[in-house]
Amino acid sequence: MKIWHSEFLQNYGTYTFGYGVYASLEKSDKLSAIYEQGFLPYSGSKEVTDSLYMARSARVSLPQFEPSSENRRILKKFDGVFTKSPVTAATFAEDKERIAFALSYFAKRHDAKLMPEERLKLILAHAVAPCAVQYEKDGKLAALTLLDGDTAMQHFWYSFYDLSMVDQSLGMWLMLDAARDAKAEGKEHFYVGTVYGEKALYKTNFPALSWWDGKDWQEDVSALKARARTDSERTAGGRDVWKAEEELF
Repeated sequence: MKIWHSEFLQNYGTYTFGYGVYASLEKSDKLSAIYEQGFLPYSGSKEVTDSLYMARSARVSLPQFEPSSENRRILKKFDGVFTKSPVTAATFAEDKERIAFALSYFAKRHDAKLMPEERLKLILAHAVAPCAVQYEKDGKLAALTLLDGDTAMQHFWYSFYDLSMVDQSLGMWLMLDAARDAKAEGKEHFYVGTVYGEKALYKTNFPALSWWDGKDWQEDVSALKARARTDSERTAGGRDVWKAEEELF
């Protein structure tokens, strides 16, 4: 892994100098070692498929993970409802129905501009070697999850699902189901992505959660919630030097 930095903001008066922290994958890298240092796969620039970025990510310690009462309430809603099967990234990328399903979900749930088809296919070709899990209900596609990892960890990267079930917490159920699978496979950690802003607070409902503060993994979830709730006070505009030279999605 090659770690590099890209200059961003500065306040010379207080000797505060900001840099974006990135990593480029190399053939000998083990993903779990890279994630351990606070990195997640980057997919925001066109044609960039081998880079990761450092951020406030969160992970679950799977040996200690046992679903909470709230987790169990959500699990009961969908356990036994779906049939589940693995899907390779290449198969996903070549299948028009799966691509259309994922893009439709993103357009309705978030914003179509955030996930154009070009970006989705770039993600499926990323060097972290993602894979997918397909969930079907009554023979029809109901959800897809996109994961990456190795023998020691699993990263829940994206989910795409039938929005008629959004008010039943299907999105959280998919994460919990993936965490159960990862624990059953003997993995050490389950990464749930970044925790920034109020909308990401649902991830703090995982027991045995820790989060990256830029130096170490912290277990104080109250502090994580406090930071997420005040992120709007620390938001900066613009791009770092590297992104300024890239064509972004």
